[in-house]
Amino acid sequence: MPYVDGFVLPVPIKNLDAYKRMATAGAAIWREFGALEYRECVADDVKPGKHTSFPQAVLLEEGETVVFSWIIYESRAKRDEINEKVMKDPRLAEWMKPENMPFDGKRMFFGGFEMIIDQ
Repeated sequence: MPYVDGFVLPVPIKNLDAYKRMATAGAAIWREFGALEYRECVADDVKPGKHTSFPQAVLLEEGETVVFSWIIYESRAKRDEINEKVMKDPRLAEWMKPENMPFDGKRMFFGGFEMIIDQ
């Protein structure tokens, strides 16, 4: 069964073009190293909730939007192998520096998930 990495992060609306450039570069590299799918989605219908929500989870600020992303891999082992290569790839080195990120990485959250239904 495939394995999924999921990400949720706040992106300043003024930085969306820069974020798209970074994500496009990342997508190509993840796919080159073997990721099966790479998806980036910008919030279109996410409202603050009473107890929790996407905006609350990332401490969304004025002028920001939420990005929800996922990468699908063949397996957890393949994900670990691919991510090790991606993190060492010099094509992403500049984007990985906190001062060059088009978003606040401290408010991003992410995790790996075992897929239980794949239809």
